[in-house]
Amino acid sequence: MGIQQQTVDEVEESAPPASTRALDRSLVVGLAWTGGMRWVIQVLSWLSTLVVARLVRPSDYGLMGMAMVYLGFVALINEFGIGSVIVQQRDLTEDQIARLGGLSVAVALFFFFLSLALAQPIALFFGEPKVRAIVMVLSLSFLTSALLVLPRALLDRELQFRRLALLDLMQALIQTVVTLAFAAIGFGYWALVISFVGSYAVATVIALSWRHHRIAWPGDLRSLTGPVRMGWHLVVSRVAWYSYQNADFAIVGRVLGKVALGTYTFGWTLATVPIERVSALVGRVAPATFSAVQNDRPALKRYLLLITEALAFITFPASLGLALTANDLVIVALGEEWRGAIMPLRILALFATYRSIGTILPHILVATRHTKQNMTYSLVALAVLPLLFLAGSRWGTAGVAFAWVVGYPIVSSIIYRKVFRLLDTSLAEYLRALAPATTGTSAMIAAVIVVKLLVSAAHPVVRLALSVLVGAGTYVAIIWVAHRDRVEAFRSLLREIRDQ
Repeated sequence: MGIQQQTVDEVEESAPPASTRALDRSLVVGLAWTGGMRWVIQVLSWLSTLVVARLVRPSDYGLMGMAMVYLGFVALINEFGIGSVIVQQRDLTEDQIARLGGLSVAVALFFFFLSLALAQPIALFFGEPKVRAIVMVLSLSFLTSALLVLPRALLDRELQFRRLALLDLMQALIQTVVTLAFAAIGFGYWALVISFVGSYAVATVIALSWRHHRIAWPGDLRSLTGPVRMGWHLVVSRVAWYSYQNADFAIVGRVLGKVALGTYTFGWTLATVPIERVSALVGRVAPATFSAVQNDRPALKRYLLLITEALAFITFPASLGLALTANDLVIVALGEEWRGAIMPLRILALFATYRSIGTILPHILVATRHTKQNMTYSLVALAVLPLLFLAGSRWGTAGVAFAWVVGYPIVSSIIYRKVFRLLDTSLAEYLRALAPATTGTSAMIAAVIVVKLLVSAAHPVVRLALSVLVGAGTYVAIIWVAHRDRVEAFRSLLREIRDQ
């Protein structure tokens, strides 16, 4: 059997089997609940958006979007990383947790009053006076989200994934119902504003009833130096991530124009959003799981290899299959006028293949309190990637997309080296964890290329359908024949968790 099963056996010899299986169960149950609720929430979002779009004007969405440009950025900073600090620093005292909750409220109050002061300049910037009132009302969500920090973080730390998933679902339901109700009676953009603020308020009340914890004024911050420093590292990391994540859109729009930005945005959305949803699902559950074994390096290594293998099983064929069928997919789904999106879509799909498996690495650094190294990685990415995007723009949207393919692996090598040293993991072990998905995807690529050559003269719909069917069938067949031991190992793990 492969290195993956050897790794599992080694960890089971060095860690109590009962606790290991209990944590495995929490991880799988968390993924199931979180994934299920997120799909329900997504369907609700799609349906409500279609209905609300008939009740409010495009300009109403535009006003909300203008306000959210500012609010979305501040939301990255408002929590100050306190929720993650509480999840990861398991040695915090009750008093420290209470004062961290107070610090969260103090930071929220600062940004609330700052937003009130900036509301008029923001409205003047966009040339829309109505944005002022929208920003002021939306700023109330800073206060409710600050009160939500403690209960959410404590539920997360206690691996209460079912309750967290239900909380997200109830918040989405409330937002959907309130939006529809107020839009139906003619509130326009205020329907969007009220539902956003109201859903946060109700979610906060529910979370506090499930996991209440007292809040104390932070007072003397010297005893909170460690948690505050960690929170600062997380805030800087998030801001840097947000900045380099959106730098390519800014450069394409500024240098290449709105048409190029439209095709590039479509390519990015189609290539990365489905993969990001899978990675985000794991990222929602993984931090608390890693935190539970943060002092057990073999267990962390086990989860690194297992989660990487599972992610690759899903993301490798999806991303590379998308790259192979991009031409037919764009023509069939959107038409000839979107042909400019084909090349960036192909290149970004290749990038998504690599990116998808690296999304859990920052969580390991945070769980092991190496937040400064994680911050350094984000700052290096911020310094390097925008320059590459600017250089790549000389070759159009394809050049900007290719900058991700070239630059991201170079930058991310920093975090790979740190995690590998931290967990005593070799590159060979990591590559062997990727072997099943790699071999299955390689066979899939060969099969799709053959199909495309054989039916090159066929209608794009026929080529696309045959490519998908043959590619998926080949991938499943190769995985089952060549790596049945790994499939059976995962099935065995799921059966044991179900039985427990």
